[in-house]
Amino acid sequence: MSALDSLLRIVDQQGANELRLGTDKAPSMFAQGAPKKLTMPATSTEALRQLLGELLDDARLAQLDKLGRIELSHDVERLGAFRLTITKRPGAALAIDAIVLRAPVAPRERPSSAAAPPATGATPLHLEPAPLAAPAAPALAAFAAATLAPSTPYRLANTLEALVTRAIGMGASDVHVSEGDPPMARVHGRLVPLDAAISEPLLELARSTVGPALDARLAQKASADVSVDLPGGARGRVNVYATSRGLAMAIRVLADRVPTLGSLGFPIAIDDLGHLPNGLVLVTGATGSGKSTTLAALAQHAIESRSVVCVTLEDPIEYVLSSHGSSLVRQRQIGRDARDFATGLRDALREDPDVLLIGEMRDPESIQLALTAAETGHLVLASLHSRGAVSAIERVIDTYAPERQGQIRVMLADSLRAVVAQRLLPREGGGRALAAEVLRVTASVAASIRDAKPASIKSAMQAGRGEGMIPLERSLADLAKRRVVSLEAARGAANDLSTFTQYMTA
Repeated sequence: MSALDSLLRIVDQQGANELRLGTDKAPSMFAQGAPKKLTMPATSTEALRQLLGELLDDARLAQLDKLGRIELSHDVERLGAFRLTITKRPGAALAIDAIVLRAPVAPRERPSSAAAPPATGATPLHLEPAPLAAPAAPALAAFAAATLAPSTPYRLANTLEALVTRAIGMGASDVHVSEGDPPMARVHGRLVPLDAAISEPLLELARSTVGPALDARLAQKASADVSVDLPGGARGRVNVYATSRGLAMAIRVLADRVPTLGSLGFPIAIDDLGHLPNGLVLVTGATGSGKSTTLAALAQHAIESRSVVCVTLEDPIEYVLSSHGSSLVRQRQIGRDARDFATGLRDALREDPDVLLIGEMRDPESIQLALTAAETGHLVLASLHSRGAVSAIERVIDTYAPERQGQIRVMLADSLRAVVAQRLLPREGGGRALAAEVLRVTASVAASIRDAKPASIKSAMQAGRGEGMIPLERSLADLAKRRVVSLEAARGAANDLSTFTQYMTA
């Protein structure tokens, strides 16, 4: 068995249909454009030539040198045909890239299930050393030691990495890059031009960052999300999307580790939410309000203070949670480790979780599954786009048809434990300050949810300081009175201006 055939068997066993190789690149594999888990060292041109063996003999190498691209077919015993496209990189004498795609095979040509390689389930696969001639063995030793392992985050293209490094030095939370516009950074909530220009095509930079899945996503009129390692040990989330003026990219800068709840600046303690044995905790707010950070901090607090199995469903994975003591962490990325949130949630209920972190509840099915998980003894931490605690409850209910809303109100009243709504405001003197609203679901709040009385929920929150509640307007007024934020910024963030004014004059 050749080394290439061994790699292609891994491709087949993992349900993938594409293998990508290249000079000075780590091999990678994909299933219909979506990355699959494969960790292997980068390969030299010589190692690639030995891997491809007689498929890239001297005659074909000369043809590649002349044409710059050749296409081949390769049959693997009991697997069938694969198509190879080998490209010589422009301006490089030796550097090559190869794409190996599974060729369509007629049903009668497919091997029988009895003859198929044994399924490996969740056990990591190890590529056994192929019998090689003595001269080739050192060059292919890396392939012989290859294993499937959890995939590491992507890295930004060098040009983008230099840009983000500059932005991080300015204290930026986001970097925006688009065709035809100068790069911009969001610093303490405001957009600031970056004194830099990008000469390379943005599509090529995006492909280098996201990989082959980008073209498939753009063809479907969808954006592409990946997590990346950033300079200085930080992490980031990259979103690539098409606009009327061409391609654009938003890069969110995240801390290199999960912050503690105490460091986030909540106006009232919420540490106890991580100790809840079951129920649903919602974290709400606009994009960029710190929802993901709060969720990660809550989950990490539960992991460190209890003995739990924590399963996350994220799109993409942002913060990396750490196992601690007798706790276990299982982070799953939508599109890579799970098809979608609903599928991942159904799977999670069979994975013995104590804590479930859901990056976002997006549709009726995922909301109902989250409520079911909360009702059946799991602590579910989830995010939702909403301006406040009461509007978050109403948004969950309004997701369903009128004839089902009564049932959902009952489920929500029984399973919801707390709602945390947050804002990030420009801090006087630089930086940003957190304003938050915290609703605890007491017996009276649960009754108001069942009876569709949002005004009563708001009143209970205003009077519930002793039970760990605080309305957003009170949090904003406290910040303004202490001159942490300007009065104008606090007024602009309030949901109820008259209530904010009352707190300011109290």
